[in-house]
Amino acid sequence: MNRYPLQKHILFAVDCIIFGFDGHDMKLLLVHRAIKPEKNKWSLMGGFVQQQESPEDAANRVLKKLTGIEGVYMEQLHTFGRPDRDPVERTVSIAYSALIDIHEYEKQINADYHAEWFLLKNKPKLIFDHDEMVELAKKQLRYKAAFHPILFELLPEKFTIPQLQSLYEGVYDTVFDNRNFSRKVLSTGLLIKQKQKDKLNSKKGAFYYKLDKKKYKADFKSFLNFVPNPDKFIL
Repeated sequence: MNRYPLQKHILFAVDCIIFGFDGHDMKLLLVHRAIKPEKNKWSLMGGFVQQQESPEDAANRVLKKLTGIEGVYMEQLHTFGRPDRDPVERTVSIAYSALIDIHEYEKQINADYHAEWFLLKNKPKLIFDHDEMVELAKKQLRYKAAFHPILFELLPEKFTIPQLQSLYEGVYDTVFDNRNFSRKVLSTGLLIKQKQKDKLNSKKGAFYYKLDKKKYKADFKSFLNFVPNPDKFIL
């Protein structure tokens, strides 16, 4: 027996949600959809899972094909299976998400499918239920960033407090009080102050810091409540 009796064919797809930080702004990577319907409209990186592929392998293949990017660790986000989500055929999609340093991967990006970074707060309307996927991925990212210092991994070796604040404000789409943010960050004990200052972005200059990697690894799971009132951003 090659098929289960009385069962209908359903397509199985993956979609990749790639958030990026360029040192100043949070962005979302999008491509032009290559097929009908909604051809040439902005879309997440998506494609169908092939017969001999796992969903994870399909997600990595699709991301590389449509953007040129490879070697990105993506976490499984959610399964989207509303019967009418694709107007052509019944398609179930598993969404994967990742947060990367844009500068680390910018040389890999190709133009075959017009891959482009958009400011997260100014992204265009996306096809099908892709906007819903992005919103869910944002909620998951905000939840994780509120309780664990995962965003520190996106920063260069040396960074300033304003640069770190810009990253958190981009993720939460809000403005934090400068003094409170600085006090909260320094109270973690995760930062090592450097003698040098960044004088390009202000006359007074801001001291550079480095992440104490030993403390970061040791205290990762005990790092809690960095963002005040996280529920208002997550729920």
